[in-house]
Amino acid sequence: MKKNKKRFSAAALKAGYRSGFEDDTAKYLKEKGINFTYEKERIEWLDVRTRHYTPDFILENGIVIETKGRFVSNDRRKHVEIKKQYPKLDLRFVFQNSRAKLYKGAKSSYGDWCKRHGFKYADKLIPDDWLEE
Repeated sequence: MKKNKKRFSAAALKAGYRSGFEDDTAKYLKEKGINFTYEKERIEWLDVRTRHYTPDFILENGIVIETKGRFVSNDRRKHVEIKKQYPKLDLRFVFQNSRAKLYKGAKSSYGDWCKRHGFKYADKLIPDDWLEE
């Protein structure tokens, strides 16, 4: 099974993406005829020091899409801080599985976290209504 995963990751890397999920999302957007950029912009955000966030996809309508398989605590903290510092940034998540728990034994899922913090989210594919906004 690991062989297939490595081969898939290599194919994604060859296509210019960091993961198979990002590669799939890019293919989906291309099939839909949606113009987007991939990791072309950097957003400065302040932590103890200045950091940079590179969004996965920015749609032509300005919506920022972050694709996530795993959504670890550092990612969650970063996105809360970015939202505080850039309240007009329309940042949305597309998860491989929004029902995945935040950590082992947690009652809350990725989707629950998004609802609690005011982020829109979807599973697997970017919803058509996001593309048409």
